[in-house]
Amino acid sequence: MLVSAEADRAPPRFITLEGGDAAGKSTQARLLADELAARGLEVVRTREPGGAPGAERLRELLLGGDVAWSPAAETLLHFAARAEHVERTIRPALAAGRWVVCDRFSDSTMAYQGYGQGADRGMIGTLTRLMGIMPDVTFVLDVSPTVAAARLAGRGDRADRYQAMDAAFHARVADGFRAIARAEPERCVLIDADAPEATVHAAIMAGLMGHSPVG
Repeated sequence: MLVSAEADRAPPRFITLEGGDAAGKSTQARLLADELAARGLEVVRTREPGGAPGAERLRELLLGGDVAWSPAAETLLHFAARAEHVERTIRPALAAGRWVVCDRFSDSTMAYQGYGQGADRGMIGTLTRLMGIMPDVTFVLDVSPTVAAARLAGRGDRADRYQAMDAAFHARVADGFRAIARAEPERCVLIDADAPEATVHAAIMAGLMGHSPVG
């Protein structure tokens, strides 16, 4: 475990967790943030879409299902939310020396809107670069359709707009995440998210040790 002096020397890192619905991202983001805090690091845990007041308003529009957005419009809404999130939450946290653990970021837009909905991937890539910030390490949680369906059924809550889309859409999203992970192995770590919660957390911590000085 880090002693306080070592924690003070560790530079802040921006860590994202990606993957399809019911991959366990929110749970693993919480476990990771708790582990880092226990090691003496200051941590901000956040999410997308959302993570800042204006971005949370856009999250309601995007997940609510009341509007059938065109792929291009939906992409731009995600980036509008992201711009707020980056400027209001992520950059200030990193500037203050805090680590940031984020449940989804730009890879989700590429996977969901680019691969899943057919939005222009070149446009998404350009907008991502214009944000001027990329994660230091991204954990892509790869969940099988059977396990994802069982987890969603077990939650018992109302499906959001993306969760309610058909199996073909979710298969395209999963293929997109795998393609992203293959294309950027220096940043992305592919994790078997069908495994038990504790096993997934251990794999994430092992992957992080290879990227950042956390212990």
